[in-house]
Amino acid sequence: MLFIWRGSVLPKILPRLLALLFFSIIVVAFKGRFFDYKVPLNPAPFTLFGIALALFLGFRNSASYERFWEARKLWGALLNDTRSLARQAITFRDPRSQEADASVFINYLIAFTYALKHQLRHTDPMEDLKKRLHHDLCDELKTTVYKPIRLMLEMSVWVRQANPEAIIQVAFDHNLNKLSEITGGCERIASTPIPFTYRVLLHRTVYIYCFLLPFGFVDSLGWFTPLIVTFIAYTFVALEAIADEIEEPFGLESNDLALDAMSQMIEATLLEMSGRPLPESKVQTGYNIT
Repeated sequence: MLFIWRGSVLPKILPRLLALLFFSIIVVAFKGRFFDYKVPLNPAPFTLFGIALALFLGFRNSASYERFWEARKLWGALLNDTRSLARQAITFRDPRSQEADASVFINYLIAFTYALKHQLRHTDPMEDLKKRLHHDLCDELKTTVYKPIRLMLEMSVWVRQANPEAIIQVAFDHNLNKLSEITGGCERIASTPIPFTYRVLLHRTVYIYCFLLPFGFVDSLGWFTPLIVTFIAYTFVALEAIADEIEEPFGLESNDLALDAMSQMIEATLLEMSGRPLPESKVQTGYNIT
């Protein structure tokens, strides 16, 4: 664990730590003097203030992790609900209906998953949609802003055409409403970040604290000051960086949700339920979403 680089926030914060290290060396070289003025600081206030700052960072990380975990639960619910809808499409369809091709409905579910992923990441979904939908529908979706919602409408139309029984349509509608709730929950997280003023206050406080540390320890630690200060700064700065990274769980950073793997896993389980073969690469590698 000491030497793990990938997935760590260290590459992101390393330039800041190096800057603080060099600054601490300069402070020690001048023995804590700013021109002819000796900065009168000692470790005592830093100890008390560090405890308060650690608690503040703890609340910040808790708020960010709560957003991350809620997003993970929503995508876990998406897996369950798409499986339920696929099972209903396969078993409850009316074989007398010409529109009752369950594979069409399952393609809608897979396309919905990829469309939601791209909407949350603000990326173009058309390449993934063209592989799974009819080209006429893809042409309509090019100008659609909320593509997952449009695909839910297509699923509702399929249900109405595939089975005229009201009780079956109600069962489908219940799970389609769950997809709508999942979409709304993800949009709420993506569009409502932690208030900017809260982040700025914490950011400024952490860095002011870290750049004042050398003046407080220079008299008692001497040339050990740069090493100790950099280690303390690593703790505080890394905690802040982690909170910033997981605050937006749908991004592309190392510690964000593995939406690509989750989307592929949903696609695999739905294709398997419908008796269709999986792409060769997916059969061999499987889906590791940890």
